[in-house]
Amino acid sequence: MFEAIARTSASAAVFDQISARVLSGELAPGDDLPSERRLAEAFGVSRPAIREAIQKLSQAGLVEVRQGDATSVRDYRANAGPELLPQLLLRQGEPDVAVALSVVEARQIVGVKVAELAAQRVTPDQAAQLHSAANAMSQNADSVDLQFRALRFWDVVVDSADSIAFRLIFNSLRSAYEPMITVLAPVMEAEVSNADAYHQLAAAIAANDHQLAGTRAEALLSAGTLALSSVLNSIKDAR
Repeated sequence: MFEAIARTSASAAVFDQISARVLSGELAPGDDLPSERRLAEAFGVSRPAIREAIQKLSQAGLVEVRQGDATSVRDYRANAGPELLPQLLLRQGEPDVAVALSVVEARQIVGVKVAELAAQRVTPDQAAQLHSAANAMSQNADSVDLQFRALRFWDVVVDSADSIAFRLIFNSLRSAYEPMITVLAPVMEAEVSNADAYHQLAAAIAANDHQLAGTRAEALLSAGTLALSSVLNSIKDAR
C-alpha cells in the first residue's frame, strides 16, 4: 500500500503519500489508518516521523486523531482549508480540470473583493508600490516573466487590503497557480500584456475609489478568466 521513504524529510514524505491517498479517495472518509507501529514499518521510518506526519494531516483536516483509538480519515471537502489546493490541482502530474475551474472562479471573485478593500485601506507607501508594480508591467518581458510581475502587483494589492483571511487565500491560490505558469503563458498573455489595465487599477486604488477599483479589477481579470475557462473546458470535453 505504501512505499518505503528515501528522503531527508521523512515526515513530509509520509504526509505526501497519505494525503495523496485521501485526496484520491483510495482512503475514504471513515477509514482507519494503521497503527503508528505498522505505519512506521510500512514506510521504513521512525515512529516520531509518523507522529509528526499524522499531526500535520490532522491540522490539514484530512484525519481525525482520537486519543486511545484509531486515527480515521475525514471528509476533506467538509474539513480542509485552501492550503490543499496545490495538491488537488495536480494529480499525478495531470491537472484536475474541475479543481482548476474552481480556482479560476475564485481568482476572479477574490481579486475583485481584494481590490475594493485595498482602495479603502491603502497607505501612501503602498500606493507608491502599486504604481511601481504597474510600471513593471509596461517593461519589455516575455509572458512568463510578466505573469510573475502580475503576481507581484497583486501581492501589493493584497497587502493593501490588510486582510489576513484574503492573504491566506491568495497564498493558496498562488501556490496552486505558480507550478503551471510556464504552461499557461500563452493563455494568460492577453491579461498580463494589458499594462494600461494595471495602471488604471493602481490609480483607482490609490484614489480610494473602491467601486472603480472593483470594476477595473473585474475587467482586468476577465481576460485571463475567459481564456483559462475556455482552455479548461476544452480539455474537459476532450476527456
